[in-house]
Amino acid sequence: MTSSKSTFRPLTKLTKLSLAILCATTVNSYADETAAKELEEVVVVAQKRAQSIQDVPVTISAYDGDFLESLGIGELDALSDITPGLVIQEQSPNNPGFVIRGITSDSGSSQSSPRVSIYYNGVDVSRSRGSYFELFDVEGIEVVKGPQATLFGTAASVGAISVATRKPEQDFSAQIKASVGNFAANNVSGFVTGGSDLVQGRVAFTYRARDGFIENIAGDSNSQSAGGFVQEDMHALEHVSYRPSLRITPNNDVTIDLVYTYEKNDDSGTSFKNGLYAPTGGDTSPYSFVEMSGSPLSEQVFGKEDLGVDRTVNDINLTANWNVNDNLTVTSITAQRSFDSLEVFDADGTQAWFLEFAEEAEGDQFSQELRAVYTQDKLTSIFGASYFSEDGSQAVPFSTEESIFLNCLGVLNSGVPCINSDGSVNVLTPVLTGGLASVLPYSLEFTNFGENTAYSAFADVSYKVTDALELTAGLRYVKEEKRSGYKSDAPNSVLTQAPLFTVDTAGETFYAEADYDDWLPRFNALYEINSATNVYATISKGRRSEVLEVSSTTNTQGAPAISVTEVPSELIWNYETGIKGKALQSTLDYSLAVFYQNYSNFQVSLQDEDGVAYSADAGSATNLGLEAEVRALLSDEFEVFANAAYLDAEIDDDSNNGQLAGNTFRLQPEWTFSTGLFYGTEISSSLNLTSSLIYSYRTDVFFEPENAPISGLDISQEGFGLMSARLGIASSANWSVSLFANNLLDEEYLVDAGNTGGGFGNPTFVAGAPRMFGLEFSMDFGGSNF
Repeated sequence: MTSSKSTFRPLTKLTKLSLAILCATTVNSYADETAAKELEEVVVVAQKRAQSIQDVPVTISAYDGDFLESLGIGELDALSDITPGLVIQEQSPNNPGFVIRGITSDSGSSQSSPRVSIYYNGVDVSRSRGSYFELFDVEGIEVVKGPQATLFGTAASVGAISVATRKPEQDFSAQIKASVGNFAANNVSGFVTGGSDLVQGRVAFTYRARDGFIENIAGDSNSQSAGGFVQEDMHALEHVSYRPSLRITPNNDVTIDLVYTYEKNDDSGTSFKNGLYAPTGGDTSPYSFVEMSGSPLSEQVFGKEDLGVDRTVNDINLTANWNVNDNLTVTSITAQRSFDSLEVFDADGTQAWFLEFAEEAEGDQFSQELRAVYTQDKLTSIFGASYFSEDGSQAVPFSTEESIFLNCLGVLNSGVPCINSDGSVNVLTPVLTGGLASVLPYSLEFTNFGENTAYSAFADVSYKVTDALELTAGLRYVKEEKRSGYKSDAPNSVLTQAPLFTVDTAGETFYAEADYDDWLPRFNALYEINSATNVYATISKGRRSEVLEVSSTTNTQGAPAISVTEVPSELIWNYETGIKGKALQSTLDYSLAVFYQNYSNFQVSLQDEDGVAYSADAGSATNLGLEAEVRALLSDEFEVFANAAYLDAEIDDDSNNGQLAGNTFRLQPEWTFSTGLFYGTEISSSLNLTSSLIYSYRTDVFFEPENAPISGLDISQEGFGLMSARLGIASSANWSVSLFANNLLDEEYLVDAGNTGGGFGNPTFVAGAPRMFGLEFSMDFGGSNF
């Protein structure tokens, strides 16, 4: 992870102080005015050892904890605003999507594998429903682009995001930080650390809550469910997380870190706004109020009365480092992570009892890695082995009223709409049953299971052929054992005398097993043009594992039978070259990378005619792009940065690639761009002023791989830009106060569109957050942590 003296912080005393003030750190006087004006070196550990970012022959964006706190970044999706080629989509903590270089990783199925490795304290936590976590008391983040399977594992088929938390320190220090904002937002976080030569401890915590920003009128007097259950406004959140950690240092050569993280999310849910039918007294704009009443049998069918997310994550990590001698370091990482998430959502986004779903995802993961790094003269070698096991499930219960479901799908040809112009819902059951019933509740549930075990061995060797040229070759062998399962409890509908969708498995759980293996190499070359400029080239192979998908069908006798689909592994060859350097007496640094990626068996997630997601092979695809970053120290008081990424990517326009041929990838912008300015100055002998302004822009994207309208509605987002700002004052007495605003210009934009409702011909649209602003106060105690 990035060194504590890295990204976007110059060495000059004034600017170093200015950025630190935003985090309310202890400040120094400006005694040393003769300090050289230059940007600090960025140190990363992407290659399992500390290196200057300039000496690493891959494309990396790196941020230390000080920088993240100076911008108020506490959520993963905010990294999108400052990182070229990265888009993080967050519908909810249960459903994040990670996009690197236009390639999305967001499947919630237990039977498919991620494409982007999310590393937390050196451990892969990439399973979608368990990968979200709060960013607090963070040491640093590295975003590594391109296949990184050799050192990061097979989930890093297109890249990796690695987060490291701050570790205990011997000297006592503590911090408390609190903020308030619009939508009744409040946040309290802090840490305390200290210890002895032998044992040091640290406890960090965060609590973050906010009301919803999309009004939900369900249950109100002006709704169709007046007097019924009152739903919360959408996108409200309540997150609590704490992290006790212990460091044991029996001698100078051995360090043992034990870190436990607990996280609890209780959110009101996502505003899936129907694009065809308006709420009572409203319209179909994604940014206006909704009338999402959910199922009247929610407690009975889903186990949760209200819409929203109830999610718990437990993570424990034991890392031991042993410096055997000056040349050899051995590292062991043992980790256990579990998550349990229940999300109840109104997939049709209307007042109708139509598409009411929940998702209950559970997962238990265990991993063990042992590696050795040997360095001598011109040779650096890394050898290791790892074991990973995962046992997960994804249950999807469903609730509807039969006549509403069939009428809203247009199956009944009733001549009456799903929802009338006054907002009332047509319930046709009394007519269809001759008055025998007023409503016909219907529910079903299907579940997929995944048991995955992976064994890996890897080696990576770098050799300095000359003082200027270093060559690297790496190889990982991976063997996977997969067991996929599926069961469905889908009773017959009264009106159709058949399940409304899916095939009932008659109480049986179907299973299939398969083993897979592969070799994943990388080859790098780094050439030092001069002491300030390096160029590099890399060839690497990435792999997204085969999908062993099990579901149900009917045999020739009409009885339930197992259906097994094997989607071949998605293979990526990445060819990349770039330059990294410093200029103007180290007051400016820059990087530029150009890459070409070739995909075979490109995996996509589609929906069948019943709206059920499934994996498919879309054939070949190519991705050509460039990424650039620059930062500059303009004076003691000003620092700026800018970055940009360009992508020309699509599923190849080849008839062999079927209906998706020629389409761009889901959530893939052609251009992303961001720029920022930091300014800080002394305003008195004891007070300092600091500020930052960040602007980010991305071009239009499609939200579905089909790149096509659904029911006549456009499923895309036009290009848009977001701006954030902070203005703070800090005292030499170790306190600070600052004003902040995110989405300062109150831009309207979509987070997603289509969604589950789109599979049933009722596309829904999810609004992004409006302007969020507030006031933050922080106070430090004891020594400085930074």
